[in-house]
Amino acid sequence: MADVATLSINNLSIGFRQGEQVRQVVHEVNFAINQGETLALVGESGSGKSVTAMSVLRLLAEPPAQYLSGDILLDGESVLSAKQSQLRKWRGNKVGVIFQEPMMSLNPLHTIERQLSETLAIHQGLSLKQSRPVILDWLNKVGIRNAESRMTDYPHQFSGGEKQRIMIAMALINTPKLLIADEPTTALDVTVQAQILQLIKKLKAEMNMAVLFISHDLAVVRQVADKVAVMEHGHIVEQGDSEQVFTNPQHPYTVKLINAEPPDRFCSTPENADLLVKADKLKVWFPIERGLLRRVVGHVKAVDQIDFEIKQGSALGVVGESGSGKTTLSKALLRLIESEGGLSFAGKDLNKLSKADLVSLRRDMQFVFQDPYGSLSPRMLVSEIIGEGLEINNLGDAQWRELQIIEAMQAVELDPDIRHRYPHEFSGGQRQRIALARALVMKPKFIILDEPTSSLDRTVQFQVLQLLKRLQHEFNLTYLFISHDLKVVKALCDQVLVMRAGKVVECGSCERVFNAPEQDYTKQLIATAF
Repeated sequence: MADVATLSINNLSIGFRQGEQVRQVVHEVNFAINQGETLALVGESGSGKSVTAMSVLRLLAEPPAQYLSGDILLDGESVLSAKQSQLRKWRGNKVGVIFQEPMMSLNPLHTIERQLSETLAIHQGLSLKQSRPVILDWLNKVGIRNAESRMTDYPHQFSGGEKQRIMIAMALINTPKLLIADEPTTALDVTVQAQILQLIKKLKAEMNMAVLFISHDLAVVRQVADKVAVMEHGHIVEQGDSEQVFTNPQHPYTVKLINAEPPDRFCSTPENADLLVKADKLKVWFPIERGLLRRVVGHVKAVDQIDFEIKQGSALGVVGESGSGKTTLSKALLRLIESEGGLSFAGKDLNKLSKADLVSLRRDMQFVFQDPYGSLSPRMLVSEIIGEGLEINNLGDAQWRELQIIEAMQAVELDPDIRHRYPHEFSGGQRQRIALARALVMKPKFIILDEPTSSLDRTVQFQVLQLLKRLQHEFNLTYLFISHDLKVVKALCDQVLVMRAGKVVECGSCERVFNAPEQDYTKQLIATAF
């Protein structure tokens, strides 16, 4: 048994039944992972990575999923021939899984202690009392601060990074031989991402565990993987040692993925440009109320005395960890939440405008959200989504609006003929282009982009960045770009504002801040990102 791989996938083909037909999505896949080894499965969305990984524990619904050929072996035992009772023993015991979105994986109605104790009760027969020291030990191992006092907290009381740590504890609490980590760091800040990757590497070494790591981020893969398997359209097109794949890739698709990094250059501020946005000691404090009479006992200082200026045609990048106040700042700029201090747009004091004047001015100020899946109504056609702002503002007649919709779609490189389809028929990159068209159709001067590329593959991300630069030059657009990816900020923005706990840590030109950061926090962010 010593020579048997922990996980071995042999000639695996998977399809999904659609009516009378079966659509094959995984084609004769082969790879193996030994104990103490990490294999990264990489590729763009839709390449078959997650389908392959979920098949290891038969987590795909059967039907419509069908295993067309091959086998999956765990310590030499067939998964595809195993009974459901055997699969239940393996799930969470022999194999742990960290899912991509921790908030969707944790039950919002139960405490962390209860959720972790459940897996110990199922696999080890431990009572809640017996589970407590084990749970506490694991919460400390994964770096949850004040773990003992936080065991009775609910998922919404933890940050994104903490929730991901809890998911790691849940996956490893029964000391599995194999860990499947499906995009475990995609939505996390660079500092938290680095901590999570370090934690997975540390626990893998301590437990001599095999790891199947799924990601589209090659920078992350290079940090954690011993071996790499590259998937395209359901096929493994290249695999080998991590160093060999990165330094001497053989397949054109692997070369394309490696080269799809944001351009390593600085942007310059337009000369003699007019001032468009100015914040002077901007402040957004949320009251903390306690007791029966709801007395204010303190404040959450989400944005605290912030100053900055943005010139027409330029881009300001706002960076910082989760909870630093980035999104609150963007909402204050649009007057979606109340703020104190000076705030002006195109020379107009936003805090003194009437509601009617503000509605009119907002045509010049648009927002593109982080999640291209959640920000588009699934019940509306693409043409209705893009043209909604025109209709709400009573601009033009139906024929004129249709022409504006077509023009906006062409600007973001979408075929106008697809405007009568629904959002679910498009990829993540196409949906983000639809969101951009929705903003552009209003002919704005200023667009706030809140993490618009974080959930996209590197190749699609690269295309969206190129598109944003082209649109900026064509329409003289001004951006406020919120991101945790400093490489993207460096490629798109000419100024950067670093936030932490509601305050500005550092601000200046990207060239100055990236080449000669003054503050320790900025130095830490840049060192982690690059």
